[in-house]
Amino acid sequence: MNVGRLDHTAVAVHDLDEAIERYMRLFHLELVDRQVAPDGTVEAAFLRIGDSMLELISPILNDSGVGRFLERRGEGLHHIAFAVDDISGALLSLEQDGVELIDRTPRAGVHGQIAFLRPQSMRGVLVELVMH
Repeated sequence: MNVGRLDHTAVAVHDLDEAIERYMRLFHLELVDRQVAPDGTVEAAFLRIGDSMLELISPILNDSGVGRFLERRGEGLHHIAFAVDDISGALLSLEQDGVELIDRTPRAGVHGQIAFLRPQSMRGVLVELVMH
């Protein structure tokens, strides 16, 4: 499996508008995209940081994964995402290496195909793979 780069780091927030304004003002980041995820559960905003992005995510549905995350843990780091060139091959390779998968097959994400790995297999970090 080849990881191209750290694609983005995601932060779960209650108020997306306020979070966008804060990060743009404090760190002079550029908002490059804002949209609802294909599954309709979250709205995401991407702010450019060099070759990577900061993704701010806010739930549309309170019973979504991000909604439950905010309820249990409050705002904060949600996941990190690695760009891969072959997401299906990466999932197969990781599963063969004993990594527990949340998504056994890729699904539609905001910027391409995505799949998540179980935090228990990644030392407590929710990891997303993304193929643009």
